[in-house]
Amino acid sequence: MKAAPLSFVTAALMAVVLARPGQCEPAHGIAMHGLPKLAPGFHHFPYVNPNAPKGGRLVLGGWGSFDSLNPMIVKGEPALGVREFTIESLMARSLDEPFTLYGLIAESIDVPPERNEVTFRLNPKAHFSDGSPVTADDVLFSWSLLKEKSRPNFMTYYKKVVSAERIDERTVRFVLGGADREMPLILGLMPVLPKHATDAETFEATSLVPPIGSGPYKITKVDPGHTLTYELDPNYWGRDLSTTRGRFNFAEIRFDYYRDGAVLLEAFKTGAIDVRTEEDPSRWAEAYAFQAVTSGRVKKVEIPTGLPAGMTGLVFNTRRAVFADPRVREALIQLFNFEWIDKNLFHGLYQRTESFFERSSLASTGKPADAYERALLAPFPDAVRPDILSGTYRMPVSDGSGHNRANARRAIELLAEAGYKLGNGRLRRADGARLTFEILAGGVAQERLLNSFAGDLDKLGIDVSIRTVDSAQYQARLKDYDFDMIQFTWPASLSPGNEQLFRWSSKVAGQPGSFNYAGIANPAADAMIAALLAGDSPHDFASSVRALDRVLLSGHYVIPLFHIPRQWVAHWDRVRHPDTFPLSGYNLDSWWIEGRP
Repeated sequence: MKAAPLSFVTAALMAVVLARPGQCEPAHGIAMHGLPKLAPGFHHFPYVNPNAPKGGRLVLGGWGSFDSLNPMIVKGEPALGVREFTIESLMARSLDEPFTLYGLIAESIDVPPERNEVTFRLNPKAHFSDGSPVTADDVLFSWSLLKEKSRPNFMTYYKKVVSAERIDERTVRFVLGGADREMPLILGLMPVLPKHATDAETFEATSLVPPIGSGPYKITKVDPGHTLTYELDPNYWGRDLSTTRGRFNFAEIRFDYYRDGAVLLEAFKTGAIDVRTEEDPSRWAEAYAFQAVTSGRVKKVEIPTGLPAGMTGLVFNTRRAVFADPRVREALIQLFNFEWIDKNLFHGLYQRTESFFERSSLASTGKPADAYERALLAPFPDAVRPDILSGTYRMPVSDGSGHNRANARRAIELLAEAGYKLGNGRLRRADGARLTFEILAGGVAQERLLNSFAGDLDKLGIDVSIRTVDSAQYQARLKDYDFDMIQFTWPASLSPGNEQLFRWSSKVAGQPGSFNYAGIANPAADAMIAALLAGDSPHDFASSVRALDRVLLSGHYVIPLFHIPRQWVAHWDRVRHPDTFPLSGYNLDSWWIEGRP
């Protein structure tokens, strides 16, 4: 007979025994700011259907290829889903709160008010897919391995831990280098790897050997670069937890890879793919008029989201001489004709992005800096433009025609200040060097936008070439910052934290594999990131984020593009979703198959 689940009260009492003087009582969850919304003993997340049927096969489409089943290293192109479906973290994130974690492998978390250490108590039921229990030794092994031999963001995070200790077989304690509100949550999201089945010596090498994890799915079929199949583990240890109930409902999940985006779309239309997210307004407006949509067999869903839109932009690689001068960067921002592009290429469905935290209270746009922001920025008097500090700055606006004359005049002024003059129809410096650069593209879907922008620049004597490469080449060149300009998206959350170091800090600007594609080495940005990480009140935290936003906008590191107002998802009607969506919107792991597989 299967043992009854350990009650929350019993688990809490067991964990209290381990508490040391001066610490808080072990808790069922932790929030970045304030308290978790869900009470101890909650039955399920409010955005799932706890009675969703289990079974059926879900087929998803992937673009490009893969050559690795290890998503935690720099080398290779990792396959989709490995981290989400097979490798679990200590805690699970609620998608209905800015940043809150609840128990998963760890049944409780113990953090003192200053958040300079964290203790996790593991669930005694937790085990890997080979039946081995998850222990404190596995947690310590994972931390030690990932801080030395993983992606730079993992190494940046986990090296903040100054010591880690095994209290007993199911209890582990991490001591931080100082107070850090986010690091206990970052550690709560740390992947937990099996010590007995992970070779530390070869961890950094790409591998197509299915990993052993404690997650709900196991990889059962690998066709390198083409297909990857996951099957629900019938012995998954966590299926009755409050954080997993109503989730992971598909008996099988298969990813089919396509080299061409148009072919991938056609595969969805024929029913070869079950669910498709869409980010192209032209396709959303025109490509979903096929018979299955009109008959109702395919559903188009516009899902509201409470998350910031983040920043999608054309990124200047400031490591390159052509973009070292901020006046050149600002001139090119002036020359991007959003109004014409949105109307003529995207059916007017986009909204202009004007902040790195667009669509949220964390955006600085339209808000004057408050006293706390000004105090943070005071040591860096030249880091923020006056109009950005006052909240009056806006992205350049055109009349929607294809000419953009007023903005072009301002761009010419800025380029002249940077030493460029027009001669024989081309912009040149005094030494004869022309203003020229290359935009690196990872697929043909980007080319329409990039060609339109390049055409506008050509009219002013700026030479732009567009190079489209396959996904493997694209990722390799991004890793080594081997580009002049790219189109990239940095997603955002309502609780930005340590990931900002990996995007904007001076420490990673020269480190291969970071997301600091712009090459930002700005002391003011470093200081604002430190401030937001230390912010211990909602006000101070939000003000610190807005101050960072102002510094990044003032540096003209990207040409901000646009964002869609809602998430667009199309799915065949056999795939169903709960009536309620979480704050973050689209969440496939709470969906299910209705009726036939």
